[in-house]
Amino acid sequence: MTVNMTKGQAISLQKNDGGTLTAVRMGLGWQAAPRRGLFGSRTREIDLDASAVLFADKQPVDVVFFRHLVSDDGSVRHTGDNLVGGVGQGGDDEAILVDLQRVPVHIDQIIFTVNSFTGQTFQEVQNAFCRLVDETNGQELARYTLAGGGQYTAQIMA
Repeated sequence: MTVNMTKGQAISLQKNDGGTLTAVRMGLGWQAAPRRGLFGSRTREIDLDASAVLFADKQPVDVVFFRHLVSDDGSVRHTGDNLVGGVGQGGDDEAILVDLQRVPVHIDQIIFTVNSFTGQTFQEVQNAFCRLVDETNGQELARYTLAGGGQYTAQIMA
């Protein structure tokens, strides 16, 4: 069952059936909002980027993003950069896969971030979301709506 998250909300990643969560995917999806102009409306390409920052003892030790697709230990993998969004209706335009069984024991936190590479704010994006999926069964665990996120060009999903 998906938890539709609000700003500041925390959830448990413990599986309801008592099993172990072994692999997750952070999915990011979006579409450019149409802009009205002199000759009608048109959409402007918006490039959102998903990243993962791996921490050990409150210090960042590795970053996975569109220019560094795999963590040094191989446990976190970015599937590639999407420059315009809108690939599918509700589907992930970018994704980061985390093999929790391969994450080294000294890594105590992974923080996901979303930023607008092209500089538009989240007000200029439609249907933007970030979600966490159990990669073993495809079940969506949590979803956060990014659209309408104000005059910000980046958000942290900790």
